[in-house]
Amino acid sequence: MTALDGAWTRRWFEGVAAEVSRRKGELTALDRAIGDGDHGENLDRGFQAVLGKLDALDDAPTPGAVLKLVATTLISTVGGAAGPLYGTAFLKGAMAAGDRAELDAAALVEVLTAARDGIVARGKAEPNDKTMVDAWTPAVEAARSAGGDVRAALSAAAEAAAAGAVATEPLVAHKGRASYLGERAVGHRDPGAESTALLLRVAAETA
Repeated sequence: MTALDGAWTRRWFEGVAAEVSRRKGELTALDRAIGDGDHGENLDRGFQAVLGKLDALDDAPTPGAVLKLVATTLISTVGGAAGPLYGTAFLKGAMAAGDRAELDAAALVEVLTAARDGIVARGKAEPNDKTMVDAWTPAVEAARSAGGDVRAALSAAAEAAAAGAVATEPLVAHKGRASYLGERAVGHRDPGAESTALLLRVAAETA
């Protein structure tokens, strides 16, 4: 595969809506251990709303148009930190995608980088703070190192995000409600990093 079009972007988020619905209990359980306990439920509400709006798109939407619709829907429907963070990520990704009809590997890296940078700017988090940045950052680096095949770049990003999510378990949290727990957060996986890994795995599977 040499490029990702709007049809893929749509399949991606249809897949995410199904997968979040299936795993919302698991995501909420992770969040219950160190956060507000609503991450899975919030994301499920947001992506079900996305699912309901995808039909309003043109027959051949650009990747940027799909990403913008996802961003605005999540911002307006998902509470807590997840809505603004993911909304910002996909809005910045949409801006990076611009009006391109397709994303090649280089453009994909631009989109992923913009999404990660949006999350960093919005949440003021850095790697090793035990947040979703710990999944996004290795994903961006892996996609950038994967070469010119867009499917290989997505697969590398997904694998790196999954490893990044696992790597949050021994960390002490420095952001969000988990930071109030100090050492008691050690041993728990960050729910935002886990949902990031889910998102990018579905992105790779639907490419």
